[in-house]
Amino acid sequence: MTLVSGRGVLEHAREARYAVGAFNADNMEVVQAIVEAAQEERAPVILQVSVPTIRYAGLAMAAAMIKTAAAQVDIPVVLHLDHGDTFELNVGCLDEGFTSLMFDGSARPYEENVAETARIVARAHPAGVPVEAELGCVLQAGATPAEVAAAMTDPDQAADFVRRSGCDSLAVAVGSVHAMRESRAELDIDRVRAISLRTGVPLVLHGGSGIREESLLAAIKEGVAKVNVGTWLKQGFVLGMSRAMAEAPGEADFRRYLAPARDEVRERVRAKIRLLGSAGRADSGDGWRGRPAGEGNRR
Repeated sequence: MTLVSGRGVLEHAREARYAVGAFNADNMEVVQAIVEAAQEERAPVILQVSVPTIRYAGLAMAAAMIKTAAAQVDIPVVLHLDHGDTFELNVGCLDEGFTSLMFDGSARPYEENVAETARIVARAHPAGVPVEAELGCVLQAGATPAEVAAAMTDPDQAADFVRRSGCDSLAVAVGSVHAMRESRAELDIDRVRAISLRTGVPLVLHGGSGIREESLLAAIKEGVAKVNVGTWLKQGFVLGMSRAMAEAPGEADFRRYLAPARDEVRERVRAKIRLLGSAGRADSGDGWRGRPAGEGNRR
């Protein structure tokens, strides 16, 4: 299937009260694992490319792998930029055929974040491509509870931000933490509800690997439509490869190590898809199923 715009995918998820998994696609095996699991589960899926992956593989290579994988299945696949931190990077991804962008200006002064997000929105919307923004700050593993609380998104400011920037979805800081190795973070569900009611746009949770399942499900009911998962997949990849290497330490064909790693990632993606409630949803959204992004961006 041709890549689809992220806008309709997230709008449908928000309306139906499920979430779409946004999985970090860091290499070929991980791309294959994500798409295969989503196809088997009949789930819409977001494959996102991070700045470190762009540095590692190159923008064109990273995008080409995902486009190739998407063309081999008949489920909605979104190609998304994760934590794009500059206008130039967002425009580069737009030109490369991404069907969803993200500008992360959360570390910038508020007014600068608003203005730069609006500038990217003005460039992306004519091409039919939505823009995710971030307000508040999702900290890294090791942050104290007091630091996490102090960095949370203010609901009233979020409403002002969405109105002035024109962003299509908003990544919020409500208790999750990046790069957690265990699922133990508790979300501020009252804050999620307040932000959702004030903004009216799909909300995004970063740091999805470390959130307690019950807390995550409660947030989805209140308007979270996209959940980012990266660390848990990396852990699975390393685990699968380590097991294979232990079983055959003298193997020269490294593909025999990478295939079990891919298998482990596939099952982890499958588990997240089922948890988020997106399994079986690929055929339920007639308004967006198969709808491509605008013709203004190159494929």
